[in-house]
Amino acid sequence: MTGQPSRFLRRFLSTLTVVVLLATAVGCSGGEGGENGYLTTVSTVEVPLEDRTDPIDLDGTGLDDEALSLAELRGQPAVVVVWGSWCPPCRKEVPDLISIAGEYDGRVGFLGINVRDKSTDDAQAFVRSKDIPYPSIYSPDGEALLAFRDSIRLGPTTIPSIVMLDAEGRVASAIIGPLPSRTTLTTLIDDVLAESDG
Repeated sequence: MTGQPSRFLRRFLSTLTVVVLLATAVGCSGGEGGENGYLTTVSTVEVPLEDRTDPIDLDGTGLDDEALSLAELRGQPAVVVVWGSWCPPCRKEVPDLISIAGEYDGRVGFLGINVRDKSTDDAQAFVRSKDIPYPSIYSPDGEALLAFRDSIRLGPTTIPSIVMLDAEGRVASAIIGPLPSRTTLTTLIDDVLAESDG
C-alpha cells in the first residue's frame, strides 16, 4: 500500500512537468519571434514516453518539387528542422546540423521544413551552397507546421526550431529557438535512440 501513492505521485509530477514545459514552449512560440521574425531565445521540451500523442502526419512538396512525407521516416527516430535561408540563427546552426546528420546517417532520419522563403530558388541556392544532405518541405506560409499543433505548438514565427520524433513518429522533444550547442541535439537524439534499443 505504501508504494502505491509514491507511484501515483511520480506519475502526477511527470505529467505536471510535461504540461509546464509545453506551456512554456507554447508561450515562446506564440510570440512574434523577435522584431525580425525569428526567435533569439531558446527553450527545450522533453516529452516522456507515456505522455506522447499521436504520430505526426505531414506530407508536402520539396524544394525540387518532389513529394515528401514524414511517414517515410517511420521506424527510426527523425529530426525535423524548421528553417529559412533569410534567418541568421538558421544559417548559423547549419554546420552542426550537417555534421549531426552525417554522424547519425542510417539510424536517424532528417527532414527540413523551409518557412517564409519567397521562392524555392532562394531556398535551393542556400541548400546547394551549404551542401545540406537532407530534403526540405517548402512551406512559405508555414502551413506545414500545423501538423504539430496537437503535440507542440509551432507557427511561422517559431523559427528556428528542431523537433525530435521517436521511431513511431511522435514528438519526443523539441528545441524552440536557436540550437544552443551541438551537444544539446545529440543528447536528445541519443535519448530517443536508447528508447528504441531498450
